[in-house]
Amino acid sequence: MKILIADDSATPRLMLQRELEGLGHECIVACDGTEAWRLFQDSGVDVVISDWMMPGMDGDELCQRVRADTGAPYAYFILHTSLEDLNHVVQGMQAGADDYLTKPFQRDQLATRLIAADRITVLHRRLKSQQTELERLNQMLFDDSRHDRLTGLGNRRRLDEDLERMADLSRRCERPLAVVLFDVDRFKQYNDTAGHAAGDEVLRCVAASLAEHCRGGDSAYRYGGEELLIAFPEQDLRTATIAAERMRSAIEAQQMPHPGVTPESVVTVSGGVACLGLDESVASLLGRADAALYRAKRDGRNRIVGASVGVD
Repeated sequence: MKILIADDSATPRLMLQRELEGLGHECIVACDGTEAWRLFQDSGVDVVISDWMMPGMDGDELCQRVRADTGAPYAYFILHTSLEDLNHVVQGMQAGADDYLTKPFQRDQLATRLIAADRITVLHRRLKSQQTELERLNQMLFDDSRHDRLTGLGNRRRLDEDLERMADLSRRCERPLAVVLFDVDRFKQYNDTAGHAAGDEVLRCVAASLAEHCRGGDSAYRYGGEELLIAFPEQDLRTATIAAERMRSAIEAQQMPHPGVTPESVVTVSGGVACLGLDESVASLLGRADAALYRAKRDGRNRIVGASVGVD
């Protein structure tokens, strides 16, 4: 194990170092508490054996700092104190120490404490590893529950969470927020003609095209069915409409055949754009984007229509 020795007295410090190295352990030596704390940080030590009274920083303060350093691996802390100082042991244990060793130490006493230290540190590292793995799995489950597997975009749950956060930031910072709600034109006819597997592939291609044309701060989601939504932070109705038109044009340019209309027809999308109004709710914003999408469909499809500014 790697062991940090902290003692301002040369004799017990050297005796500990000699005995520990004789037992096959690696030693780091500090002459006071302040130096010990400096050496402890980022050292990855397994055990700290510290005197109680030291200049600069005494043993219980050193122990408190070691315990407060949650980023470091767990270090087994042993207070090294004289028989006359045993009344300090309870205080040291309350500060986070694991055990104590009296001066002058007996070799068997030191060996038994190191056996306990090895068991405890191994256990803590194992628990830390399991906790890290559990957190990773929980994060995977969290992300998966907010991910649409067909399109690879965020799902409706993530959309609802993100839009509320974006809207709150927009209101507080008085910055614009726009959304565009896309719908694949005549998608039911496509499914009825080409089959649902082919329809799924179309949705994947449309989603990939939308994601590809998003800026760094934009976010893409599957709103539901064949409807997809893009959130445009920091964009007003005019600039969001321009961005939506660029996306619509890119999908049309892919020339994906649409057998449900005519042999020459290609897959297109329609879109409704809305910008968050003053004190407007997210539900209202989505409602106005949906109304604008309806107008785009009514006016002939394959086009982008902007909602009126503010709440309708």
